[in-house]
Amino acid sequence: MPRNIEIKAAVKDLAIIQRLVEAIADQDPTELHQVDTFFRCNSGRLKVREFSDSPGELIYYQRPDLAGPKESLFFVSPAPDPGAMKRVLAAANGTLGVVEKRRLVYLVGQTRVHLDRVEGLGSFVELEVVLQENQTTDEGVTIVKDLMKALDIRESHLLDTAYFDLLQEGAGRRKG
Repeated sequence: MPRNIEIKAAVKDLAIIQRLVEAIADQDPTELHQVDTFFRCNSGRLKVREFSDSPGELIYYQRPDLAGPKESLFFVSPAPDPGAMKRVLAAANGTLGVVEKRRLVYLVGQTRVHLDRVEGLGSFVELEVVLQENQTTDEGVTIVKDLMKALDIRESHLLDTAYFDLLQEGAGRRKG
C-alpha cells in the first residue's frame, strides 16, 4: 500500500508560508479547488474527491490521529464520474459530510506542500512526504521535521485530526 509521512498545521498568515515555500519549491504551484465527500467505512477514511476541472478520485486512507509526523497508508483510484461514485457509496455506506477547500500544491523534493483555505475552518499547511518503497518511516519523519524548520512551522501549530473532524467539532459546538 502506498504511504507517506505527513503533518497538518494551522496557519495565521498563509502568505508568509507561501513566500517561504516558493523559495525552496521545485516548480510553480498547482492551484486546485477540491470537494471531498466522506462516507462511512469500517476502518480508516473513504472519500470521493472532486476537482473543478478534471475527473475525480476515490481515496481510502488510514492515519492515526496524532499531532506530530505520522504515517498514512492510502489507495487512490480514478473516479471518472464522481457523481455516480458518490451515489453508489452513499447508498451502500451512508454519507458523513463534505469538506471544500482551495489548495496550492508545491513540490519540494519528494514532499507535497499543500497551502489550504478550508471553507468554514481557515488556513492550513500540510506536508506530505511520499515515501519510496525502500524508505523508512524515520527517513520521512526527518524530511518533515527539516521542512517544518525551513517553513517555521512549530509543534504548537500541529493538528491531530482531519479537516472533516474539525468541521464536525465546530458543528457540534454550534448545536450545543
